[in-house]
Amino acid sequence: MAVIALAGCSGAPGVTTSALALLLSWPLAPGRRMILAECDPDGGAVPHGLLQGSLGDRYGLRNLSVAARKNEFSDAFWRQLIDLSSEDGKRESPRDRLLLPGITDPAQTASLGSVWKILAQMFRGIDAQTQHDVLIDLGRRGAYGPSGVLAEQADAVFVVVRNTLRCLQAAEGRVRTLEERVGDVGVVMIDEGPYPAGEVQRVLQVPVVATLPYAPNYARVLSDGVEQPRQFTRSPLMKAARMASTPLMQRAAMRRARLDPRGLRTAGGEVGRAR
Repeated sequence: MAVIALAGCSGAPGVTTSALALLLSWPLAPGRRMILAECDPDGGAVPHGLLQGSLGDRYGLRNLSVAARKNEFSDAFWRQLIDLSSEDGKRESPRDRLLLPGITDPAQTASLGSVWKILAQMFRGIDAQTQHDVLIDLGRRGAYGPSGVLAEQADAVFVVVRNTLRCLQAAEGRVRTLEERVGDVGVVMIDEGPYPAGEVQRVLQVPVVATLPYAPNYARVLSDGVEQPRQFTRSPLMKAARMASTPLMQRAAMRRARLDPRGLRTAGGEVGRAR
């Protein structure tokens, strides 16, 4: 059980695409479920990417601000989740892989001031009391400012970085700032450029915990909703995402054990009933 946050930097490193690949390929033990929450203050990418604008304003993070003011947050949270279980091409139980869509306009961020903290507490409660793991897509700047509480409360935080010169230069400052806020961080590397994982670790001074291939044809299925090619679930991208789940979970478990060695972590806020 874990709450894992993914953050980015400038240079379009592919945070949302990586998060979706992890969501749809994550191995789920019987009874386990996974939630991906789009918490990018610059706006979510999934509603108009993978989902091709099919949601309208019926679902999403923005709808939780009113619920927070009415003390109806928990019930509203479960109603805002949409089921992506069928998107991975496997036959699974309904609502195994769930998405909380992000905001559609950065201007909507102003109404979410109280939502970030409640969400952070909610995610910890979901992890502690129900059979859900949580992935948080923080986008390029979501680990800073008011929404940074989501990173602070996560079990582990990973910066998604492409191993190109432009992205590595942009990532250095982001990694240092994030370390100051949450402590140790790791890197999920998108293998587009010429620098091996060891060089990325040397430059950023944080470990490369997992590597995903640069596979634009497969990535566009997740980022833009293009038709899935044959055997998409067996593609190098999805295979690597599935393999990445193990080191990500191990790092989250180690960090949790170090910060809470007696296992006294408790859920904050109202969790409510999983729907």
